[in-house]
Parts: sequence; C-alpha cells; structure tokens
Amino acid sequence: MGNLMRGGSSTDKVNTDSSLKGSEDDMVVVLQDYPLPEISEPIYRMGEKLRLIAQEAYWWRVRSIQTQKENYIPNSHVAKVFHGWLFESVERQKAEELLCLPGNRVGSFLVRESARERGLYSLSVKHRIVKHYRIFRLDNSWYYISPRLTFQCLEDMINHYSDFADGLCCALTSPCLSGMTPPSDASPGAPPVVMRRNFDWKKIDRRQLVSTDSPGDNMVSYGVRNSIAAYLSFSGNDSAQTRAESRKKKRKSVYALPENGLGNIDYDDDF
Repeated sequence: MGNLMRGGSSTDKVNTDSSLKGSEDDMVVVLQDYPLPEISEPIYRMGEKLRLIAQEAYWWRVRSIQTQKENYIPNSHVAKVFHGWLFESVERQKAEELLCLPGNRVGSFLVRESARERGLYSLSVKHRIVKHYRIFRLDNSWYYISPRLTFQCLEDMINHYSDFADGLCCALTSPCLSGMTPPSDASPGAPPVVMRRNFDWKKIDRRQLVSTDSPGDNMVSYGVRNSIAAYLSFSGNDSAQTRAESRKKKRKSVYALPENGLGNIDYDDDF
C-alpha cells in the first residue's frame, strides 16, 4: 500500500520523539498499588491516572484526577503517558496487566517505549489475549509494523489501525485505561430525584390509574397514569394473540469477535 499520508504537507507532520512528548500537561499512570496492600491501605491503585505536578528526584508530586488531592509517589511506581496511548518505559508484562484491568475492551491498546532502550516502541492490543507488535523505524524515521505499510509518525500509525485491522488481531478501539477515568463532577443539568411516599396499590381507585385529568395531588403521577392507560387500551385488543406472534418473531443476537487477518502480523518482542 506504500507510504500513508494523511492530509497536510509533510512539514506539518510530527516525526520526532521530542515533539511526541510535548505540548500537553504531564499525565502519569500508576503501575502498582502504593503503598503495597500488605503495608497499609493504598493511596493510589494500579491503573489510576494522576496529574504530574513536580518531579523531585525519586519522589514525584502528583494530583489525583478523581479527588484533586496532592501527594507524593515514587517514580518507580508510575509511568508518563502522552496522547493517552504512549506509555513511557513500560515493560511487556506490565502492559498486559494494565490492558487486563476492568474497563478495557477488545481493541484497547497502548504504545509502550522500551524501558531498556529509548526510542524502541511496541504496540500492545487486547484481544482474546494481549498481542504485542514490534514497531520498526526506518533510517528516514518513518515507522512500520508491516514492511508494506509505513507511516511518517506514530499518530498516523494509530489513526490508520483505528480504521482498519490491516493484519493486526483487530482494529484499535480506545487507549488503555481511557474508560477508567471517573468524571470530575456530576453533569450540571442533571434533574433532582424526588422520592414519592409509599402507598398501597390495592387501595388505588382504578379510575385514578386511567384518568389523565386527575388533580395534581393524585398519588400516581401524570406520566404513570398515561402509561397505564395506554397499556390497558392496547391489551384489550387481542393482546394474547399479539404477544404470541411477537414471541415467534424474536431472534437471538450473537456477537462475534473480529477475525481481521489474525496472525498475519505478529512481531512479538521481548522488551
């Protein structure tokens, strides 16, 4: 398929490691519970995302996205994350542990940089198992997983494999842990929940249930009365026969995992 270029000139493309890791606030992900559960109740759990406030030698000051509270954590317990999917210095086994956390679905992925050698990348994808693909780099700094398809930058590669599996185990769906970040606060327009007093349904006059013009202090809400009236009207017209015919028309839904070229590319690595 040759080199893939997404709109814009080549000068607009990002093709250096330094530019990949700039232009956004520093985010880190917790790689293991801290402190360990056998020591005390953990302050931070594996997979939790934190905002990096300051790097102070071995200890980093971080802020919880969920609680907004600040604290310190050893830098060995966290990894920087860029663009939501580029994880710095994460080993293969730790990538599998992160992708297997609840909230990640089929197609969840991350690109991890080798902890042993900077500039070496792998793509890890959750499928039936976690699959790993070595990302190679040409002399001109273009990237590829399959030699037949090269990309000027990692963003282009992720964009392409999000649209097409193209030899991977499946298309990429969402960055690892993206579904695990809790909302900062409740939606401002959420209506209040009002609890109605308990009452005995047996003591309700049937005329109150089907009437749509009852007084506002009726024990049954206007919406419920409308629904009941509509149901009673519908159920009076050969309801038994209608329900029987409806049951015959039901069909089972079956979800099958994609098989897009499974095994066509599998550059498994050891770092």
